[in-house]
Amino acid sequence: MYTRLATACLLALASAPAWPADTPAPLQLEWDARVRHEQVDNDAFARDARADTLRLRLGVRAQFGAGFSGYLEGAGVVASGGHYNSGANGHTQYPAITDPKGSELNQAYLAGQGSTFGVIAGRQRLLFDNQRWVGNVGWRQHEQTFDAVALQWQPAADWTVRYAWLDRVHRVAGRDALVPAARERKLDTHLFNAGFKHGMQQWSGYAYLHEDRDVASASSATYGLRWSGKPAADGFGWTLEAAHQADYANNPDRFSHAYWLIEPAWTLHGITGRLGWEHLGGNGRHALQTPLATLHAFNGWDDAFTVTPAGGLDDRYAALNGTFGPQARLGWTLAWHDFHADRGGRYGSEWDGSLGYAFSPALNGLLKLANYHAEGFGRDDTKLWLQVEWKGVQALR
Repeated sequence: MYTRLATACLLALASAPAWPADTPAPLQLEWDARVRHEQVDNDAFARDARADTLRLRLGVRAQFGAGFSGYLEGAGVVASGGHYNSGANGHTQYPAITDPKGSELNQAYLAGQGSTFGVIAGRQRLLFDNQRWVGNVGWRQHEQTFDAVALQWQPAADWTVRYAWLDRVHRVAGRDALVPAARERKLDTHLFNAGFKHGMQQWSGYAYLHEDRDVASASSATYGLRWSGKPAADGFGWTLEAAHQADYANNPDRFSHAYWLIEPAWTLHGITGRLGWEHLGGNGRHALQTPLATLHAFNGWDDAFTVTPAGGLDDRYAALNGTFGPQARLGWTLAWHDFHADRGGRYGSEWDGSLGYAFSPALNGLLKLANYHAEGFGRDDTKLWLQVEWKGVQALR
């Protein structure tokens, strides 16, 4: 179905009128197509996993005038072969690759935007700060979206105040996941975030009051502060963050955990080096969790720690990234992580690396590798990804 729909839409693009770049079209088509090969070699399984998937998102955005708009977007994933555990196919003899086949309504919302105040109501993508606490898990083929009401207020040019009430989260395992809690969850969550930006520095304070009505043990209240800065070109940059998380609402457990992130960075001739220490507290029975986060971006690309172990997690890492080639189209990243328990011994270590190439502003390719070496937690694991992604926007009238 999605293949036929994509073909029809792309054929229509040739006859669609161009629209002035500085004026939003009253009706426009938006698409995001991504083809990916992923393979996993995990020592806990006799067989390696391999998944070849194609994800297509198609959306229509309408401008109604006077600052009002609407957006409707569907998403579908098709797969070649079934030599992996998608979470929905029951192939548990293979390692997990959470990219199940299927289609879904990805986003559907109405929005209003004034000079200082905006509101979005409906199913939507939500990204807060660096997505450590709230994000869309954009790495997976199905993304995480929320049935929510989101408000934004800019009382001054340097200030942004955000609030969102979440009624439901639609998770990346898709609507056909065999475990019901992996499909979606009912929430009564309140997110508060106030940010201030001055020059190259940014501050934010937040309170995330998360009540999970389906999985009570996931409910928590998190309060924190974040400060980051970066040079305009070469020079010193930093990120400092501290937070406290405790039980909240219907959670039957009682806990209190600390979070901190210390990340100095230095940029020289277009290459940025980072040293980091991220701490997620744990007491041996329970640990700090970030259930609404874009977890793949943190604690190694192998995703060995998407659920924080009960003993907590200390992630000490070093990373380098930069660009080279004509017009800096080729980007690269190399990172190393050393994982320890907050209370206990060493978990393991991991190497990550990637090469990305921008064929054009809309078309990008990526080669990515993660290698986790277990020394007390989990099993040795190696993951490889090859993907190409194409995004675009076209006025329909």
